[in-house]
Amino acid sequence: MSTPFRGRRPDPGPSAAEPGGAAKREALISVIIPVLQEAALLESVLPHWRELREGGAELIVVDGGSTDGTAERLRREGFTVLTAPPGRARQMNAGAARSGGALLLFLHADTRLPAEGLALVRAAFGAGSSGWGRFDVELGGGGPMLQVVAAAMNLRSRLSGIATGDQAIFLSRECFDRVGGFPDQPLMEDVELSARLRALAAPVCLRARVVTSARRWKRHGTWPTILTMWSLRLAYACGVPSTALARFYR
Repeated sequence: MSTPFRGRRPDPGPSAAEPGGAAKREALISVIIPVLQEAALLESVLPHWRELREGGAELIVVDGGSTDGTAERLRREGFTVLTAPPGRARQMNAGAARSGGALLLFLHADTRLPAEGLALVRAAFGAGSSGWGRFDVELGGGGPMLQVVAAAMNLRSRLSGIATGDQAIFLSRECFDRVGGFPDQPLMEDVELSARLRALAAPVCLRARVVTSARRWKRHGTWPTILTMWSLRLAYACGVPSTALARFYR
């Protein structure tokens, strides 16, 4: 079922009939960013998003119905903005459906790729290859304790083959289509996607770090956040439905 959206349809990229069109499409990375009520964040992230676009990425922002002017500001800045029902899974699926690249990278609004991030993804998946991966993560603006938390997240991911959205999951469109995209669930969509992808192939675990905001940790406290996250993951692993977990999380 297609996801409703509004906004300027992104350029589907070069046609295979054009000289070099197929090769260009194979090398194109579509960066898909879900947003909701992020007007206060935009000033700090827009320079990075412009850099990604100038670096050759197709940038698609998918708004989940913001009422704070997020979508309007992005459109004024010249970004491709779609509108989809709220929920990261639905928003990211809508962006993927309208993207033109053979490589997809899903980036949380408060996460930044390293300077060489696009090149690393291209190197990991050359033209025609199929696979998936993620970056290591760093919690920006946090103290020593959050450095330990980030190191634990990276180690856990490397050992388990499971990635979280904070680690900027990237994959070939072929892999994305084979697992049916993100599952339509309100929480743990990244964990479930990783588990399905892991059944196809082990992830490429890049040691280069994305920097994600520590705002959640600061807002709720480090230890309460750790306990909440681990409790949710354990409950999900034990079969508790994501809908029930989402109610608890909220």
